[in-house]
Amino acid sequence: MKKTIAVLGLGKYGLSLAKSMYDMGADVLAVDMDHDKLKDIEGFCTAAICADLTNEDEVLRLGLKNMDIVAVAMSRNLSASIMAVAVAKEQKVPLIVAKSSSDRMTTILKKIGANKVIVPEEYGGEQSARILASDTFLDYFQVDKNLCMVEMNPKKKWVGKNIMELDLRRTYKVNVIGIKSGNAEHWKIIEPTEPLQEKDELLMVVERRDLNRINK
Repeated sequence: MKKTIAVLGLGKYGLSLAKSMYDMGADVLAVDMDHDKLKDIEGFCTAAICADLTNEDEVLRLGLKNMDIVAVAMSRNLSASIMAVAVAKEQKVPLIVAKSSSDRMTTILKKIGANKVIVPEEYGGEQSARILASDTFLDYFQVDKNLCMVEMNPKKKWVGKNIMELDLRRTYKVNVIGIKSGNAEHWKIIEPTEPLQEKDELLMVVERRDLNRINK
């Protein structure tokens, strides 16, 4: 099922996130008060709206309750970020992601309802999109233009089976290089005959072009 996301604020991070989500097949609502920034997103979103995100009435009119994800990408404007996160929380948006520029801002955004806070120095727009667009990815790191590392829980159909049975290298073109079981703090080399558990975390290497194989 196609995901719906509202990206509020089209700075460098917001623009990259919106475009990447759209390229991955999501329905993207892009929102900013700057008409020039809305022009930059033309052709890379489902809908674009000009709105003052510090104005509660204008934020309410966006219809965020219909979204699977709301990404608040205005780390330079704390008041607008607080307003957007609060409204999204009130409208019971399942996943609220907010961009932060400081530890203090991160604390505030989490307290008012952000499920995940992004620090742009750690997560780029495409990296965030890979995680948000997927139902399985816990983390994503791009090694170079071709190779990626993905952290994820086993897919439901993998649970109870071992790596040899699943033959992940042939089926998905991925290499599992580590596993973290249950509440373990450290990664370890996976035993090929050990059945996977639902709460296991897998660390895998995959070529970028094959990422969609995992999500299908």
